[in-house]
Parts: sequence; structure tokens; C-alpha cells
Amino acid sequence: MICASSGMLGEIRHPALAGIQLGGILGDQQAALVGQVCFQPGEAKNTYGTGCFLLMNTGERPVQSKHGLLTTVAYQMAGEPACYALEGSIAITGALVQWMRDNLGIIEASDQIEVLARTVDDNGGVYFVPAFSGMYAPYWNDRARGIIAGLTRYANRGHLARAVLEATAFQTRDVVEAMEKDSGDSVQTLRVDGGMVTNDLLMQFQADILKRTVVRPRTRETTALGAADCTWSPSMDASVRRRLYDTWKKAVTRSLDWADTERT
Repeated sequence: MICASSGMLGEIRHPALAGIQLGGILGDQQAALVGQVCFQPGEAKNTYGTGCFLLMNTGERPVQSKHGLLTTVAYQMAGEPACYALEGSIAITGALVQWMRDNLGIIEASDQIEVLARTVDDNGGVYFVPAFSGMYAPYWNDRARGIIAGLTRYANRGHLARAVLEATAFQTRDVVEAMEKDSGDSVQTLRVDGGMVTNDLLMQFQADILKRTVVRPRTRETTALGAADCTWSPSMDASVRRRLYDTWKKAVTRSLDWADTERT
């Protein structure tokens, strides 16, 4: 049984809260979808934290994924039909920045990653696939392991920092494309929230590699207002976008099933 996300749902029985009426209930990522005002089919939001959680509204129809995503109830307003969503989870995004800080000591604080990445004009051919514990959506390969590909003597700390940020954007595109294939809807605007969205370089690259507008809300953590704070529009040349993403996909294929290789 699906209960409405808003409206009186019952009375709390716990002694400390006895007698208080429960007037609303919504899961974490579903709340972000509502907070970002993604009420129409095809509207999507991405929460950038330790990992990424991307949800797309599919309307009143639950779409059974054939491309590595989950089908979930999004919300139900009182007196209205339930709305559903496709969900894609990415394991390692902000956690990769923390890894650069804690394991390699390349940066002292997470917010330094953007400053370091801006010391170079591009990734220098370096790609980082952060499959530390396998690849989540849309690959679902638990034998994948992290790799850094494309290193040359030209590569430096800045290129590695840029590859770290770009890995988040590439993984997001992987999930967006899977959602569009499953739903038949096209994501026109990606609404974003979470700790990493303060990184303007990442947000611009996300817009570029998606070829979609990226919108950051004024309330970045709670996503309670849905009002735009900043918007990034794609400006990357199509040939560059294609080359970067094709090389990312090539790097991903190198990471898949790596654990089997280790055992032979």
C-alpha cells in the first residue's frame, strides 16, 4: 500500500512524542526530487555527495528498467495518484576527492581540488575510473576495480585533480543516458544539489559533457526551495565532447572484471 507523502498519516505512539500527528513522509532522495520541483516526467535531479544519487520522474507509470536502474515510488500528494521515478546510484564521487586528500595527500582540504584542477586547461589525456568497490549503475559489476589511465610524463597533479572531477560528470552521464533509454523521455535540465555542487568547474563540465543545462538551487543541501541559484549551459565543441566520453567508456572497459584478472 502506498501512503500519501503529505496529509495526516497517523499518531506517533512513542512515549516521548505521544499524541503528535505525523503529517508527511518522504525518503531522502525522493525528498530532494520534490524539493527540486521535478514534478513532470523527464525532469531529473542529481545529489552529489560521497556518491551520487540521480532520480528521474517517470510520472504515474512505474518503468521497469532494462539498463541497470532501479524503479522506485517518488511521491504521492494527497488525493492524487502516486508518481514513480527511475533511480541510479554511483558509489564513488565526493569520496574520490576525499581519497585524494587522505590517501595520497595531494590536497589538504576537499575544496582545494577545484583550485588544483584549474591549474591545467584539460585532463591531459588522464582518466580516473573510481571503481574502488565495483561499478554501480548502470554497470553493476562488483569485480571492477579503480584505474588511472592515459598517464604520460606530461601528466601532473593538476591533470589528476581534473580527472577526479571529470569522473563524477562522466558517471552521471552514464546514468542519464540509461534513464533516457528506459523512460523514452529526454532530460532537458539536470537539477543538482549536495556538497560537490559548490564546485563551479565540475558543474560547467557536467553541463558540457551532458550537453544539458545544469541548475543549482539556492538551498544546496536540503533542496527545500527549488529556486535557481546558478545555471550552467553547455559550451563544449561536439567533437571534443564525443572524444572525451568515448575515451571514458574505453577506460571503464579496462576496469570491468579486473578482480578476476587478479586471481589468475
